[in-house]
Amino acid sequence: MVPTVKLVAVDDTPAGLELLAEALQQDGLAIFTSTDPEEGLELIYREHPQIVLLDLVMPKMSGLEMLERIVEFDPAIDVILMTAHYTTETAVEAIQKGACDYLNKPVSIPALRARVEKLLVDARQRQRALDLDRELLETSRFEGMIGRSALMWDLFARIRRVARHYRSALITGPTGTGKDLVAKALHNLSPASSGRFVTCNCSAVVETLFESELFGYVKGAFTGANTDKMGLVEFAHGGTLFLDEIGDMPLTTQAKLLRVLQNQEITRVGSVTPRKVDVRVVAATNRDVQEMIEQKQFREDLYYRLAMVELKTPALADRKEDLPLLEKFLLDRFSTQFDKQITGITRRAQIQLSRHSWPGNIRELENVLGHACMMTMSDMIDIEDLPPSIRRSEGLKAAEASALSGESLDSASSFEAHERELLAEALEKAGGNQSEAARILRISRDRMRYKMAKHNLR
Repeated sequence: MVPTVKLVAVDDTPAGLELLAEALQQDGLAIFTSTDPEEGLELIYREHPQIVLLDLVMPKMSGLEMLERIVEFDPAIDVILMTAHYTTETAVEAIQKGACDYLNKPVSIPALRARVEKLLVDARQRQRALDLDRELLETSRFEGMIGRSALMWDLFARIRRVARHYRSALITGPTGTGKDLVAKALHNLSPASSGRFVTCNCSAVVETLFESELFGYVKGAFTGANTDKMGLVEFAHGGTLFLDEIGDMPLTTQAKLLRVLQNQEITRVGSVTPRKVDVRVVAATNRDVQEMIEQKQFREDLYYRLAMVELKTPALADRKEDLPLLEKFLLDRFSTQFDKQITGITRRAQIQLSRHSWPGNIRELENVLGHACMMTMSDMIDIEDLPPSIRRSEGLKAAEASALSGESLDSASSFEAHERELLAEALEKAGGNQSEAARILRISRDRMRYKMAKHNLR
């Protein structure tokens, strides 16, 4: 089946519109028309067409003004301007403002058909590319990770090869690159997958409590030890213990962990009786282990015991070809989480995202897109929806500044508050005119009214 492409034609001459609609009618093309520029804009906001035909000279609003608003809404829309008053200066201005073509009236029907046919082919190719991206996203998933780059394929292959055989492993890589997902993948694909996956964040454990946290203690071992307590190593018996940020583990505890790896047994604090355990240990760190060894902050023998299997998670900057897949995955997730229909990211916003160096890696990307999905009032993420650190904008709206106050992305009430504030701000700027406020927010008037009722705005 040929995918349907939408075309909107806006011309204040009804006869001209009827002629255009009849001339361009074909299977796979849905044509919408309007003789009023304001109604035409609402039609564009509502239907989100791939192609728009505009008359240059119309009452209320010129074709160039409409062009600017369409480009603000979605720069990916192909706009053709038509005029009986051709000038080179106007043609250049139209192209600079984002029009894809500029035709003289009376428009040559064969020429217009040929031009629209080419745009239809392009639109269908883009639609096919989106469908392929969705298919590619499904085939690029591996144990909760997303990637099609050579670096990620290599990582996936290494995980598959070692998961069945490892007893200990070390995962290194920058913060925010998904080391915990690699550890979980190793566990899921290992013979111990039916056992527990137990996590210990070494950076969150007080140094004096490390041994009792990992190895447990017996009643009376110290003040307050009123009962026997099982440690995390013993709790992970038959499964996997994940030691996150192992670089923060004290040297004395590292020595005892080494004995656990060598002998597969632990001794609870205050006890003299060793206990046998069957546990796989996966450690992770974002620090340079070799440098820590040189500075006597990490035991070399423990490193060699762990690094029999060493996996490195690449930085996002080293695998930017995965960025579109990650964006698609996160948009789908936030659309569900925030109950918003978000279909994609505009071209200029994608370019801006691709230029960023992503020092915070996947975690930073998740934060950026979560913010954008909360802030957008359209179904497309645009540059102005991105945080200022990404879009580098000078003028930040007061409502947007409020959205950057550090509230959790998981807070539905936070999202509702931001949405209401943006609606109120747009209505104030428009002097209470709902149609103008809708245009400012780049949404349809019907959607504006719905949201006003939702937030009890008048």
